[in-house]
Amino acid sequence: MQAAASDMRYPFLAVDGEIASLINTFDWAQTSIGPLSSWSTGLKSIVAVVLRAKVPMLLMWGADGVMIYNDGFAAFAGGRHPASLGSNIREHWPEIVAFDANVLDAVLGGATLSCRDQHLVIERNGAPEDVWLNLDCSPVPDDDGIPAGVLAIVVDTTLRVRTEQRLRIAQEAGGIGTFEWYPETGMLDVSDEYRRIWGLAADVVVTDRLLVDLLHPDDRTASGPAKLGQNNPLDYVEYRRVDAATGDIRWIARRGEVVSSPESGQRRFIGVAFDITDRKCAEAAIRESEARFRNLAQSMPNHVWTARPDGRLDWFNDRVYRYSGAPAGTLDGDGWGSIVHPDDLRNAAESWAAARHAGQQYEAEFRLRRHDGAYRWHIARAVSLRDATGRIEKWIGTNTDIQEQKIAEASLADLAATLEQRVEARTTELLQTQDALRQSQKMESIGNLTGGVAHDFNNLLQVIGGNLQLLLSELAGNDRAEQRIHNAMAGVARGAKLASQLLSFGRRQPLAPKVVNIGRLLRNLDDILRRSLGEAIEIETIVAGGLWNTYIDPGNVENAILNLAINARDAMDGNGKLTIEAGNAFLDSDYAQAYADVPPGQYVLLAVTDTGTGMSVETLEKVFEPFFTTKPEGRGTGLGLSMVYGFVKQSGGHIKIYSELGQGTTIKLYLPRSPQSEDVIVERDAGPVIGGNETILVAEDDEAVRNTVVAILSDLGYRVLKARDAQSALTIIESGASIDLLFTDVVMPGALKSPELARKALERLPHLGVLFTSGYTENSIVHSGRLDEGVELLSKPYTREALARRIRHVLAKALPRASAVEVPAQEAGIGMRPDGKQTILVCEDDWLIRASTVDMLEDQGYAVLEAADAKTALVVLSERTVDVLVTDVGLPDMSGVMLAERARILLPGLPVVFATGHSDVEGVTPGPLVQLVVKPFSGKTLAAAIAFVTGGRGLVG
Repeated sequence: MQAAASDMRYPFLAVDGEIASLINTFDWAQTSIGPLSSWSTGLKSIVAVVLRAKVPMLLMWGADGVMIYNDGFAAFAGGRHPASLGSNIREHWPEIVAFDANVLDAVLGGATLSCRDQHLVIERNGAPEDVWLNLDCSPVPDDDGIPAGVLAIVVDTTLRVRTEQRLRIAQEAGGIGTFEWYPETGMLDVSDEYRRIWGLAADVVVTDRLLVDLLHPDDRTASGPAKLGQNNPLDYVEYRRVDAATGDIRWIARRGEVVSSPESGQRRFIGVAFDITDRKCAEAAIRESEARFRNLAQSMPNHVWTARPDGRLDWFNDRVYRYSGAPAGTLDGDGWGSIVHPDDLRNAAESWAAARHAGQQYEAEFRLRRHDGAYRWHIARAVSLRDATGRIEKWIGTNTDIQEQKIAEASLADLAATLEQRVEARTTELLQTQDALRQSQKMESIGNLTGGVAHDFNNLLQVIGGNLQLLLSELAGNDRAEQRIHNAMAGVARGAKLASQLLSFGRRQPLAPKVVNIGRLLRNLDDILRRSLGEAIEIETIVAGGLWNTYIDPGNVENAILNLAINARDAMDGNGKLTIEAGNAFLDSDYAQAYADVPPGQYVLLAVTDTGTGMSVETLEKVFEPFFTTKPEGRGTGLGLSMVYGFVKQSGGHIKIYSELGQGTTIKLYLPRSPQSEDVIVERDAGPVIGGNETILVAEDDEAVRNTVVAILSDLGYRVLKARDAQSALTIIESGASIDLLFTDVVMPGALKSPELARKALERLPHLGVLFTSGYTENSIVHSGRLDEGVELLSKPYTREALARRIRHVLAKALPRASAVEVPAQEAGIGMRPDGKQTILVCEDDWLIRASTVDMLEDQGYAVLEAADAKTALVVLSERTVDVLVTDVGLPDMSGVMLAERARILLPGLPVVFATGHSDVEGVTPGPLVQLVVKPFSGKTLAAAIAFVTGGRGLVG
């Protein structure tokens, strides 16, 4: 370098530095400029200027832009130096070739270029870099004054630009705007973020007067111009900026400092501003929330308190002060310790400190002193409220009174000492209850089964028994046949008894309870018992004084006593002592708890004790089950005790049996007490067996049963209508038919149930008698095992005599009915023949059925005309006087319904009986002039229908 500087051949290179030495030794002959010796005076002069400049300078010479630069530019070029010296700029800086070409073209054309913070991406240290440059480019003339090169002053502003970028981003991210204020001129230089905060457009000239005018009038005194007399008028302040167009308000915070020098004599302020509207809204929301919290806390039944993050308690609701009697405000800080029991204070304080340190929920139990000096246990709980960063802002706590809980815990601790004994006793009691429950469930299941069996069995017995009684009247005089029928009916009676016992055990028999005095009932049974048990059995009856009445079915309780007595006789083998006791009893709750279905209360006790063989434990477990018996085969059904069991349970009572082998047996019946006076019991099924001529509607779904009962009632002289279900029966009633009594099964298919049928029938026929019948009543007319008040029930199977008596009984209870309105004979086309017979026209296409029908009617004294089709029938009706038309529905030429309509055109009011194989016919509604008989039918059934439609004049004597 020193050699280059002392080389006096090129004085313009006589300057210290690396670049001058490199220029001196570089082979410039290889470039478009040529060797140093051929350089023009102008080129040498400008190179001398460049080498001596303190700022980075670059000389691009010629159209190729051969680069010559100084040490400052070499530092900027980085790794591209020294290779860039003497090279063409377009080739050596290819990444900015377009930019360089534009500079060369423009400046060599005589223009100057000035760029500020020009962004370029260049490689100078082996990798692309973003740089920002200030460039000032000027043309350099040659000796002829023509631009031969470009001189560029290069200032790297990358550091400043990046700093400003970071500042801008920080301002925008943090919402901080910067400003410089010159109070003498009132002007402000502000950042873009500052304009955004104040809502100022980019082209608005910002002055202090403009800003003051935008402030809320109440805040203008806090502005900088209003405080110029102070040392720092830009101390921190918060004020409201008002939008003149909308009236919206935003809060702005501002802080600044004086930065002017004393020498200038003028002040300049630099500061920042930021929008705090959200914070102000949050603070307002916090204040409002705090107010709501305190209002809520004041209304809560608990003690409520709050504490600062450091754990210092700063507020208690009024309930705390009312409880403690302490003056308001005296419990803040550490004052709360004054109302804590001294023995509990240390633990409470340590737990509070540990919760604060860990930032976890606080919970502790301690005693608090009440205003009267008494201490009560409380449980204190507190949770922390945290901000978005997780920092604790406040603690909220409550104290809840747990005095009663503590007392209960103490009691529980006392009980724990005897827990084992209590568990053992309770387990024993539970096992007993479970055994009783299992036994009850087993008996209930068996009862349901037997009840269902009895239902179908009773219907079957009714068909058999009813037909046997009808057959008996037809075989009068045949002694052998009569004896066989009597034997069969005895079997029916035994079956009925068996079904009754099944129903009794299954708690499905319909009870008709009365208020009964058991003592009087026992006296009435004395003779029967002595005859049943024999003279070898000693009977002792003990009735306590002041015996209560019981609400029970008297017939069933008599049967129960007889069953128990006969069982006792068999257990004593016909020789021993039977004791029957009646007294008052009370079953308390301790006793009732051992049995699932025994309510505690007052009962009438009926105890039957024998001196027989007694029973084993195994036998006692099964003794109430149906068909279980210890008697020899053929001597018992095993239903006696099960019937008693079912009857007592159905009556709401309780039964208990005590027995040991060789020690006899005692069976105790606990019957529910009644506070009512004793009922007078009247035997309603006694009296003569008579019939009548009233009209009875029979509703029965079982066809065999229905046909049997219709036959029995017809045999008794009644006019009978029949229906296969409740809906059909209601249709007959609504037809206007004259009906005196409804005899209906309780359980029938269809949506309309029998009790509802009876209710609707009585609404339409207020004086109608209603008699129910069933082999199994379910709960439709029996509730809690008892017949509903006023309900008349004839249980299946029943005898002809029982049916006859009950029919007369129900009819006698019903109010007299008005006589049915009859259609005058002349209006109905009815005219008696001279011989007194009525004329019946039978229209039937089946000759066999027609012939048998004619025979039936002629045997009963009718004059009969025949027709095989509707056309023939209409001819007969037009030529002869006919009293009743009996027609099939399915005729070959038209339906029987259409025939009836056309017949009534010829003979208005003509009675019609439809004889068909269907139980109901569309378009046919039974009534005073219309009846329906279902094939196959008997002569009596057909005659009854004719008698009904003719108003009772059908039969002649």
